[in-house]
Amino acid sequence: MKVDVEQGSGFCFGVENAVSIAEDALRDGEQVYCLGEIVHNDIEVARLTALGLRTITQDEFERLHNCKVLIRAHGEPPSTYEKARENNITIIDATCPIVRSMQEKIRKVAELSREQKGQIVIYGKEGHAEVIGLMGAAGPTGILITGKGDLDRIDYTRPVFLFSQTTKSKVQYEVVAEIIRLNMEQVSPDLPATNLKVHNTICRQVSGREPRLREFARQHDVIIFVSGRNSSNGRMLFEVCTKENPRSHFISTIEEIDFKWFEGASSAGVCGATSTPRWLIQKVAETIAGK
Repeated sequence: MKVDVEQGSGFCFGVENAVSIAEDALRDGEQVYCLGEIVHNDIEVARLTALGLRTITQDEFERLHNCKVLIRAHGEPPSTYEKARENNITIIDATCPIVRSMQEKIRKVAELSREQKGQIVIYGKEGHAEVIGLMGAAGPTGILITGKGDLDRIDYTRPVFLFSQTTKSKVQYEVVAEIIRLNMEQVSPDLPATNLKVHNTICRQVSGREPRLREFARQHDVIIFVSGRNSSNGRMLFEVCTKENPRSHFISTIEEIDFKWFEGASSAGVCGATSTPRWLIQKVAETIAGK
């Protein structure tokens, strides 16, 4: 049976950069803490833990003093940096440059929106690390919507500045934006079209994976998707695979492979999330090919 690895799968730039920064910091031999899991993948977290990286919760961070703490690619709200200054904590900032730029843009737009009595609306997953940072940048009046059911939180008589979590589906974001646009036209038809400003904040590296994965899934009899169970990006991209190929299977470890999945198949494709290390994807492919 032919086994192929999807070439675009594996860490996105932001995660790869954060892991590299963590590895460099750990080489100095000092204790390095990471605020939250550096990546939503248990195997990669275990590898870095073995090198000395210690994952801490927000409560643990609040109690730390005089140490080094790594901020992962997802970023953090302003309050985290304020607490670090208070407690003499050295921040090792591995925030993804795309996320950092987005936080800065949201802060600037938030100032502008106050003058126009507008609303900062962020489309994302509630409780997600990146979203917490984005909401922190938006300030106390920011509005989080997780899907169509939350759209009643918006006042359609006022301007809306719409942003999205970088790893959300581009298609779903466009649907949400269009519904907001239609609601604004219905409620306040006299308002100018510019009263809805949709910011293109979905990572191109992530959004570009959707069409590539669709094609890849169609090309193989069986698809093995490798991702951590708590990865939002992983769940979204796996759904892309299943829509194109019903013989798609989600695994987090090599031990979860069921070789019955490949009965009667002449080809298998292996792919993964932006939070899945490339070495793990490759190892899964080698395991399948070796049987």
